[in-house]
Amino acid sequence: MTGTGNGAAGTGTGEGTGGADAAGTPPAAGGAQGATAAPPPASVAPPAPEGEKGVGTDPLTDDELARAETLALTPPGTAARQNADGGRGPQHLATELADPLPGEGETGPAPRRAEVRFYDYARDELLTRTVNLDTGKVERTGVQRGVQPSAHPEELREALELILASPLGKGVKEDYKDATGKELTTTGQLWFNGDVYRTYREANVPEQLARCGEHRCVRLVTKVLNGAWIDTRNLIVDLSARTVVRVG
Repeated sequence: MTGTGNGAAGTGTGEGTGGADAAGTPPAAGGAQGATAAPPPASVAPPAPEGEKGVGTDPLTDDELARAETLALTPPGTAARQNADGGRGPQHLATELADPLPGEGETGPAPRRAEVRFYDYARDELLTRTVNLDTGKVERTGVQRGVQPSAHPEELREALELILASPLGKGVKEDYKDATGKELTTTGQLWFNGDVYRTYREANVPEQLARCGEHRCVRLVTKVLNGAWIDTRNLIVDLSARTVVRVG
């Protein structure tokens, strides 16, 4: 493990960024009391890669996943929502096969439906839409606040971008240079994973993070590609406020 430098004193249904390339586990937490490395988000059944449409309870195919997300983004007003980097449209989190309605499938195949989850950074809302893949219609829409599913890889990458752009990212860059002899300039030079930062699991939460849970906040674990761990677990990113805060 590399040194901690000045800024990194040790550092969804979710989707992770993949496993580490090198053997070993992340170091013990150096951040808030009781903090531990974020566990990999729970895995979900992989999509069926072939065919335009699945059958019965088969996992959604690649074509169905793409169609479901497109359909879920069609209702009016969707473009006014924001994703993790501030772009137009909500941040996609996950798409899963929805259960049939009561009575469906008794006399014939039940319609194939998908439940698509987004996060709207403009309103800090979880948006869930159920789309009927047979009819192409959005059948149900749900909006919740204060609900934080596991982070999507795109959110984790944006969090790492914010760390590297922050003064608190200085230590991360120093650790990378110590480990490789090279400058750290892009997120592509690091392996990273992480998940939502949940304040109820922490002690001595800084005031700047008091809105996490209402805001979308994440904690990362990082390492040099095929190399040493760079501990970033004491750097919490509030993606809603676009700020980086040190804990511990």
